Amino acid sequence: MTEALERAVVPPVSDADPFDHDILLDPEPLHQALREAGPVVYLSRYDVHALSRYEHVHAALLDWQHFESGAGAGLSNFRHEKPWRPPSLLLEADPPLHDAPRRVLREVLAPPALRGLREGWSAVAEETVDRVLAAGTEFDAFPALAEAFPLRAFPDVVGLGPDGRENLLPYGNMVFNAFGPRNDLVEADAPRLAGLSAWVNAQCQREALREGSFGAQIWAAADRGDLTYEQAPLVVRSVLSAGFDTTVHGLAACLYALAAHPVEWQRLRERPELARVAFDEAIRWQSPVQTFFRTATADVTVAGAVIPKGTKILMFLGAANRDPVRWHDPDRFDLTRDPSGHVGFGMGIHQCVGQHVARLEAEALLSALARRVEHLELAGTPRRHPNNTLRSWTCLPLRIRPVA
Repeated sequence: MTEALERAVVPPVSDADPFDHDILLDPEPLHQALREAGPVVYLSRYDVHALSRYEHVHAALLDWQHFESGAGAGLSNFRHEKPWRPPSLLLEADPPLHDAPRRVLREVLAPPALRGLREGWSAVAEETVDRVLAAGTEFDAFPALAEAFPLRAFPDVVGLGPDGRENLLPYGNMVFNAFGPRNDLVEADAPRLAGLSAWVNAQCQREALREGSFGAQIWAAADRGDLTYEQAPLVVRSVLSAGFDTTVHGLAACLYALAAHPVEWQRLRERPELARVAFDEAIRWQSPVQTFFRTATADVTVAGAVIPKGTKILMFLGAANRDPVRWHDPDRFDLTRDPSGHVGFGMGIHQCVGQHVARLEAEALLSALARRVEHLELAGTPRRHPNNTLRSWTCLPLRIRPVA
C-alpha cells in the first residue's frame, strides 16, 4: 500500500466553498472549474474530495460497497456524529438495512399503481391550469403551477389530510439544507425544526393516513412482516421528504426551460408525447438536486487518486449532468436529446424510487398546459432560493398567450 500511495496521483486542491450563497445560486462556473481541474479535487474548506465528471460520479453512485450512504448522504459523518433525526432507510442506509424498505416501495409504486393515478392527476392538472388562465396572462408560475399541482396531487396519494400541507416545502428545504455544513442556511431553519419535524412525524403514523393510500400500504407491509413497525413511519417519511421538493423544483426548472426556449415549447405542443423527455432534460439541465455525499469504506482509487478510508466524497450531480464528455452541447436545453442516463435522480440502488411518480406528475401538468397555451415566455427575472443541496426557486414570472 505504501508503494501504491507513492505512485498515486495527488489531486488538485481548491479552497472554493460550494455552499457559498453566490455559488448555490449560480453553480455552473464552479462546476466547470472542478471538471477542468481533474477527476478528483480536494476541497480544503471541508476536508472532502469532490467528483464532478460524469464518468466518476456515475461509477461512484453505482458502487455502494466502496462509496457508502450509511455514514450519511451529507457532510456530517454518522460514524462520528449523531444524526439530527433518525436516518432515512432509503437515502442513508446500505444493504442489508436498505433492502426491505426499497423492496416495499418498489411494490407500492409499481407501474399498475401509477397507471391508476393518470386520469385523476390529469383532471387535477386541468383544474390547476384553469385557475391560472382565469387569473390573467402574467403570473408567478412557481406557486401557481410548480408548487400548486404537486401540493394537491402528491399528498393525496400518500394519504395526507388537507390540513398542514403548507409545511411540506419548508420541511423539505430544512432536510436538504441539513445535508450541507452547519452554515447560516441551517441556522435559519433552526427555529422551525422542532415544529416541522413533529408535524411530519405525526403524518407518518398509521392513523393519520387515508385507507388505501401509499402510506397505508407501507403500514400494511409492516403487518405482513415485510417491514418492522419501527421502519414503517420512516419509510413514509422518506416518501414525503424526498418526493415533494424535488418534484416542485423539477417542474419549476422545466417551466423555466420551456419559457426560455420558445422553439422547444412549440416542439412540445406539436408532440405532447415529449412531456416526459422535457422533464428529464430539465432535470439534467438544471439538476434540482445538485449534490450528495458518500463516504469511502476503504482506500479507493479514482483515476489514479487515492481517497482515504473514512473520507467524505462530495458528488456534484449538476456538474456531471453538464459534462461535455458525456453530453453534446450540454448547456443547451434540447428536446431532441435523449437525456436518459442523467444522474439528477441518482443512480444505482439509491436512485430515486419515486422518479416515475415525478415524471407522471410532470406529464399531467405539461400536457394540460401545452393544450391550452400557445405561447410561453419569461415575464421578468426568476429568483432562486439558496439551499445547501437543492437548486430551488422562489419566483418564476411567466407571460402566456392562451390558445384562441
